[in-house]
Amino acid sequence: MKCDRKNMILYAVTDRSWVGKQSLIEQVESALKGGVSCVQLREKQLDKEAFLKEAVEMAALCRQYKVPFIINDDVDIALRCGADGVHVGQDDMSVDKVRSIAGDDLIIGVSAHSVEEALTAVRGGADYLGVGAVFQTSTKTNVTAMSYEVLKSICTAVDIPVVAIGGINKDNMTKLAGTGISGVALVSAVFAADDIERECRILRSMSEEITA
Repeated sequence: MKCDRKNMILYAVTDRSWVGKQSLIEQVESALKGGVSCVQLREKQLDKEAFLKEAVEMAALCRQYKVPFIINDDVDIALRCGADGVHVGQDDMSVDKVRSIAGDDLIIGVSAHSVEEALTAVRGGADYLGVGAVFQTSTKTNVTAMSYEVLKSICTAVDIPVVAIGGINKDNMTKLAGTGISGVALVSAVFAADDIERECRILRSMSEEITA
């Protein structure tokens, strides 16, 4: 599966902080039913085998819904579970190194915070960029919110999909209209919702509107 802009419209990044009445896999299925177009499994605490077991189960679920499944950071897990891609940050393995390990079939996403980082990622073989944080976020407290102008400059500078991330919710998403993004990546806006499926239907509609 190659990276398609339409798969970036509503990109959900998991966070088990809000696991409660539903398990994480149940939360993800609710999000998929609501219209999430891409799922990234992000696990910082699980050991390797538990991460792999969860990834295999989630990969199968995403295949059922014909939605790309991305693993955060871990290329080995991505390959072993049959994921569609892997996402790496600036402090993780370089994109060209990831490409040399993963080959041409794996989608590679790269976090970028400037035009320079974005262009470097593209030269290295990135298929899409995760750009932000576009708003203040509780997920990452050590980052400064990116300006509208920088986000727009990154979108203009590259010819691959750009997904905005960081503090995005239905109250501020419309502020990203006109930047050139292909979609939005959401964490708490999806997984902290009382009714994930219903919330995703609203968020999907809003994202389609600002990326049209």
